Amino acid sequence: MTEQPAGRRKPTSSIESETIQPIPLDQRHGTNRDMFTIWFGTNIMILSVVTGGLATTLFGQPAWSAALGIIAGNLFGAIFMALHSAQGPRLGVPQMVQTKGQFGSWGSLLIVLIVVVMYLGFFISILVFGGQSLASVIPHLSSKAGIVLLAAASIAATIWGYSLIHAYARIMTYASGAVLLLAFVWAFVVHPVPHTFFGTGHFTLAGFMSTMSVAAVWQIAYAPYVSDYSRYMPAKTGSKPAFWMSYWGTSIGSILPMFLGAGIGLLLPGADPIAALTKATAGISLLVVAVFSIGVAATNAMNLYCGTLCTITIAQTVMPRFTARSRSRAVVASGLCTIALTVALTSGSDFVATYNNFLTLLLGSLVPWTAVNLVDFYLVRHGDYAVEDFFKRDGGRYGRVNWPAVLCYLVGVAAQIPFMIIGTFYTGPIAKALGNTDISFIAGLLVVSPLYYLTVKAVARLRKSAMVVEMAPALVRGGTGT
Repeated sequence: MTEQPAGRRKPTSSIESETIQPIPLDQRHGTNRDMFTIWFGTNIMILSVVTGGLATTLFGQPAWSAALGIIAGNLFGAIFMALHSAQGPRLGVPQMVQTKGQFGSWGSLLIVLIVVVMYLGFFISILVFGGQSLASVIPHLSSKAGIVLLAAASIAATIWGYSLIHAYARIMTYASGAVLLLAFVWAFVVHPVPHTFFGTGHFTLAGFMSTMSVAAVWQIAYAPYVSDYSRYMPAKTGSKPAFWMSYWGTSIGSILPMFLGAGIGLLLPGADPIAALTKATAGISLLVVAVFSIGVAATNAMNLYCGTLCTITIAQTVMPRFTARSRSRAVVASGLCTIALTVALTSGSDFVATYNNFLTLLLGSLVPWTAVNLVDFYLVRHGDYAVEDFFKRDGGRYGRVNWPAVLCYLVGVAAQIPFMIIGTFYTGPIAKALGNTDISFIAGLLVVSPLYYLTVKAVARLRKSAMVVEMAPALVRGGTGT
């Protein structure tokens, strides 16, 4: 097939017409830099600052081990995130559509449904947290009004689609990056650092591993939708540039705000994260919290966009003739946003904490999917998929259910349970033995990756042997001339 030239970047004022359909080669656009800005710009937000603060507050680590854990966790987790991102230019379809190539058309539905629920939960939680952050620094603005404002920004970006989300991220790369630098200077230079700063906290292996795990899972959480934002990239971009730009964009964009959060945790131990950030940046706190909260809206637009594409994927699987365009995306996104907004505005004060525990369980269930997907793409099929079969009623060559993938996935989920910590509800025996450290994602990756690879190879050998047995009589008849 002759490669068509890449198209020009569509203006951000143009509403995206595509949803889950393969992006034709002549409509591909964008540059490698786009992969850096979308993951750098959207990671610099209030939530990443708070997540970094866990290292020195909840896990009690000193500055050096908090920094090392944040760096190590992000650099490790980003490997898996970027490997998924590199699939986009090759296949040109959303990540969850491509999952049909591993699990089959119907076998993939459970995974896709989990992703819809998980990102709807992320959307709700971030709405609540972002609304509270805006209310804390903007006079006369209630948290509910802040929630509505963030929801409005997110739904607008989702309806306009891919180009606007990328443009949003490019703006936030410069705006959030500049404000982040200013916050560092203000918190640690303008306001002198106390002499106890580097002596606060005590290194423990459990605390260090927990810091590293939180940072790694932060990155792995992007896996189910990362290629949604690289699928428009020209095929000639190649996997390596997409990988490295995504890798460094998400790594640097996460590490720096997490450093800020960890440092503020040492400056003001025991304080509420938002209150601590406000106090540490006194004088510019309105600017800092406002810009970081706006960054939350960019991330939430990505959550809603992904949830919308996944919902459309479910509908297309059940009704193969259904072809969704921009209007369908707007309707589905509006429906999901309405559900999320209703829950966010009516939930009690303990909702976010309770629901986050549920999200932890859902996120853990996606680690085995990541292992299956990456092994299949890079080691089994080497990126060679029949994209048109993803949209067939019977799954084409991938079938309705690929049982080896489904069974390996279920084994991976079960293998993680002893390593899991789900809030105060459950602590697995191995996690407890490790000093209440959750490393379930490592267990899931280590179990499923070789298991799936060996299972696929064994099934392939059995099928080959069966074909030889079936062909043997015909070969014998041919050889005897009968």
